[in-house]
Amino acid sequence: MKMERKRKRRSIEILAPAGGFDSVIAAVRSGADAVYMGEKSFSARASAKNFDNEELRKAIAYCHIHGVKAYVTLNTIVFDDELDRLSSAVVAAAEADADALIVQNMGVARIARQIAPELALHASTQMSVHTASGVRALYELGFKRVVLAREMSRREIIKAAEIPVELEVFVHGALCMSVSGQCYFSAMLGSRSGNRGACAQTCRLPFSVGKSSGGHALSLKDNSLIGYLGELEEIGVASAKIEGRMKRPEYVAAAVKACREQRDLGLVTQDTERLLRGVFSRTGFTDGYYKGKIGKNMFGTRTKDDVVSADSDLLSRLRQGYKDEVGNIEVSARFYAKIGEKPSLCVTDGEHTAEVTSNVVCEAAQKVALTKEKVMAQLGKTGGTAYKLAELNIELGENCSLPASVLNSLRRDAFGELDKKRSVVHNYIINHYKPERITPYKPKNRGAVRARVTGTRLGEEYKKCEYVFVPLFADPFEIERLTREGYRVGVEIPRGMFGREAQIESRLAKLLKLGINHALCHNIGALYTAKKLGYRLHGGFGLNLVNTEDLLWAEEYGVEDVELSFEITFERINRLGGNIPRGIISYGYLPLMLCRSCPNMSEGINCKSCKNQSKMTDRKGKRFFLKCDGVCTEILNCVPLYIDSKEISTLSTNFNILRFSVENYVENVENIMNFMPISMLKEKFTHGLYKRGVE
Repeated sequence: MKMERKRKRRSIEILAPAGGFDSVIAAVRSGADAVYMGEKSFSARASAKNFDNEELRKAIAYCHIHGVKAYVTLNTIVFDDELDRLSSAVVAAAEADADALIVQNMGVARIARQIAPELALHASTQMSVHTASGVRALYELGFKRVVLAREMSRREIIKAAEIPVELEVFVHGALCMSVSGQCYFSAMLGSRSGNRGACAQTCRLPFSVGKSSGGHALSLKDNSLIGYLGELEEIGVASAKIEGRMKRPEYVAAAVKACREQRDLGLVTQDTERLLRGVFSRTGFTDGYYKGKIGKNMFGTRTKDDVVSADSDLLSRLRQGYKDEVGNIEVSARFYAKIGEKPSLCVTDGEHTAEVTSNVVCEAAQKVALTKEKVMAQLGKTGGTAYKLAELNIELGENCSLPASVLNSLRRDAFGELDKKRSVVHNYIINHYKPERITPYKPKNRGAVRARVTGTRLGEEYKKCEYVFVPLFADPFEIERLTREGYRVGVEIPRGMFGREAQIESRLAKLLKLGINHALCHNIGALYTAKKLGYRLHGGFGLNLVNTEDLLWAEEYGVEDVELSFEITFERINRLGGNIPRGIISYGYLPLMLCRSCPNMSEGINCKSCKNQSKMTDRKGKRFFLKCDGVCTEILNCVPLYIDSKEISTLSTNFNILRFSVENYVENVENIMNFMPISMLKEKFTHGLYKRGVE
């Protein structure tokens, strides 16, 4: 490497994944600035080994000793019957001295603040934050950092960076087909919820579109933005995140090494690039989202060649790179010894100081006196520790004698004491909070019916609905007409707001002038924008509200009522507390994924040829609707959800929602208040997850 190609070390943090302690070691020894790891019970990567309380202490202490930060993930949805265990997990993370908690669930954030108010909160990518408005909302809610959606472009990241909060961007690793936090495919097909860390990776199975068969329309190449680290740092991104808590330590080492080279040297060497591609790849990598070039080239699968490339020789080479401890912490020391006194050693890293004194008294030398060279040789043996001895001051009396074992013991004890001091950074005040006993909600009003539709041509029956939510970008004058004609109309803000915040805000402002003031919001950015304009807020299913703490937060934020997540069971719904009105989706082809990269793109099918009429087929011949709004595509379930009125009457809810999306008879529903699709549909229907629940 030519010296003139080196560049000034950048400040962007290199954040590495760790599914187990071996990966923590690989990350730290390879040069990571921070490591994120999963708590055993509430991690969005439940298949990773993850860490129990004792392992968490050990891992975080190891990181801190090396000057590396450690973040703990509690980034799943959590049900009321799990809140006691959740509280224990927050306490464990605080006691282990985690530098931050990464959370998905607003209820989890609410509890964490009560337990450890000084423990920083990072908003997980599972919160689906993909707009500057979402970032600003979380900043105002006190989050220290926001992990942005992987689907954001450079231009969108620049906009988000205007808010004075730390941003974290995924720079390497797997790309889910769906926006994180908005994938219900695995849950609906087999009860393994991605929002619970139990995703079965349904997207890697064969799915075909168009005339093709046996394709992989949901499988994207791995993301890699390592080459843009300097650009991201200049934009204002605080942390470059590597995905991969379920991957082996060798992968972690290769990815961290590549990031370090790019940041510190301005390039990744060919050898490191070859190692990174060899250890894990899906026919190469993509930067499509970041560059705004979404298309066929983003799709890829893990081939036989990809698997074979990660052979034992390559893995062995990577292990060799982190097999030895690294002395990355410079220390200075002072050694003192005189005849008749106990020798001592004081070491300092500039902030922490450890001083130890031997129990052995220095004696006069009978033959060979102790020399400064021998002291230096023994005390300089820092291998196996995090330390590198940069300076040693020796005060040695004449003709002193000390066994080498005493010098070695002083060195071990001094560095051990320094380890203890470096391992604790925060000393959090911890309130041993226990959630109050929940009083189940008793609705004063029941049975209201709401509808979500895709157009503005509605039959008279829709006037009986409590609200009818139409698309935000429907003709504004048609929306106004519906209001004049007696329909109680609100607008649904698109779940995928990527790159069109200004359009959305402008349209909301225009509709407000026309008398429309109800908004159905599926993410925190939509809530923030609608609230700022003075809309009455209705929380959508995309917020993933599943516990009482979530509902208390929503009420505090000013949300009038909420659609509960369809991953919660009837039994759990009836045990929810809080005072905010709530409802369920009782009919509809449920959205299984929200995709910025349409499955049709895997076969080069464009929007003109699709005409929003496409379907996707799985290996069993089941067909899934693809509904596009011009920016994002929803993959809808192959059969509709249907919950009848008798079952709804047993629930502690105020309303139910008929979610129409592909039906061609919407405008002619004969009796919306007693809607029964059985007579209209020959296909099967599902009760969804309301009875079987999720893992």
